[in-house]
Amino acid sequence: MAKVYDALRRAEQERRKLSDPASQAVARLEWEPEVTDDAVPSPTVARESLFRRLWPRRTHGELAGDFNKRRISLLQPDSYVAEQFRALRGRIDAIATPSRPLRTIAVTSALPGEGKTTASINLALVTALSVGRRVLLIDCDLRRPRVHSALGLRPKAGLAEVLIGDVKLEDAVVRAEGADLDVLAVRDRPVNPSELLGSPSMHDLITAVALRYDRVILDTPAALGLPDAKAVGDQCDGLVMVVRADHTRQEDVQSVLEILGRERVLGVVLNGTVADQGRYGYQS
Repeated sequence: MAKVYDALRRAEQERRKLSDPASQAVARLEWEPEVTDDAVPSPTVARESLFRRLWPRRTHGELAGDFNKRRISLLQPDSYVAEQFRALRGRIDAIATPSRPLRTIAVTSALPGEGKTTASINLALVTALSVGRRVLLIDCDLRRPRVHSALGLRPKAGLAEVLIGDVKLEDAVVRAEGADLDVLAVRDRPVNPSELLGSPSMHDLITAVALRYDRVILDTPAALGLPDAKAVGDQCDGLVMVVRADHTRQEDVQSVLEILGRERVLGVVLNGTVADQGRYGYQS
């Protein structure tokens, strides 16, 4: 059994063992670095079946608590979950080298609702806690942006306006309240998001912010069914993939690794391993 799916199986076993309500308030993140060619089996993916499962994954409305869980590292910086994101930050730092500094990191998932926005925001927040480190969080989901609402931001301009040249980068970047974190959010939703994310303007933007910031976290759309995640990921130093226990399918992980390129994926974060999904079991 592949490492990723061993982790998924362990998560389910641990879930059944959890009986302490206090321990159910947080999620456990497992980091699987160095995705290798044999990390995931290679089943044939039925594409028509795959696309029927895209996007409608979550049909219910979001609750107020959904926004809080996405910024738990800000609201509860001493919590167990925040410490897990610190561990994730440390492991990314550990695999960075002078020849591969990992300044720009894209975060994605196979399908919506698997936790990539939660991981992006909290990873950015704990990275911004590092002394003397400048950090930027970019919401690259021009279709269903979530970063601004989770952080309580009302940007006057966003990523799309910067890419089309209507606004300068420094005029669109805002500071997250209560954190030493800069954010380039989404305000206007363009009619051509894929083209913008794959444009020379996006390449120039990523190059520019890599020179200004020590770490840039880019929250991308889900990788299956849309070219957006690959367009952004190809321009970054590395990618982190988020998988959700009991939801992410084996063939979906395989497809994402083939689309993004195994050599570009730094590792996999296992999400949603807590029994009480109604509290801080991360889902989106």
